Amino acid sequence: MIFSNRTEAGRLLARKLKRYAGADAVVLGVPRGGVPVAGAVAADLGLPLDVVMVKKIGHPYQPEYAIGAVSLSDRIIVPHDEVSDEYIEERTAAIRQKMAGQYQYWRGDRPAPSLQAKIVIVVDDGIATGNTLMAAVKLLRKQMPAKIVIAAPVSSGQAASQLAEMADELVTVFIPPQFRGVGAWYEQFEQLSDEDVRQYLAAFEKGSLS
Repeated sequence: MIFSNRTEAGRLLARKLKRYAGADAVVLGVPRGGVPVAGAVAADLGLPLDVVMVKKIGHPYQPEYAIGAVSLSDRIIVPHDEVSDEYIEERTAAIRQKMAGQYQYWRGDRPAPSLQAKIVIVVDDGIATGNTLMAAVKLLRKQMPAKIVIAAPVSSGQAASQLAEMADELVTVFIPPQFRGVGAWYEQFEQLSDEDVRQYLAAFEKGSLS
């Protein structure tokens, strides 16, 4: 199955989520590529749209190896003997400062929505390893939502299995038997900039998405 673009993929995903139409729920897109998909889902379901801000903390000697993750208001850490508290605090502060700047650029002075007792639908354009989304689930749990739903048009089988255990629900359109990377399942899969995200969120608020 090949999606024309992220908007079409989001509309197909929304069909799988139609039971949440008009619910006490919020749709959170994973920046950057998950935002157009999330926008299509939110528009079709009549739900508010925002972004989920989660970044990993890399190991000081192996930056690609995650030892934890940070959100704008919280963090999770897996203790490692060779990683100092000073390093964790420094990386937390630096990552959070960058995320706060991005969020302010995208959303202006609007505060992040309260997720307590709400259904939270986290949307990405595809799931390869699932590492970012697994970290997001752990951090979102701390805000005491009523339910966490992870949704994406396409996912690898391994990531889908792991996320189905961690989240309250996993929704996908397609889980291919052989996963070749998220972009392989889209005809149009351009890289998005921070400005693209800002314009997209502003268009959603105005109800002028194409």
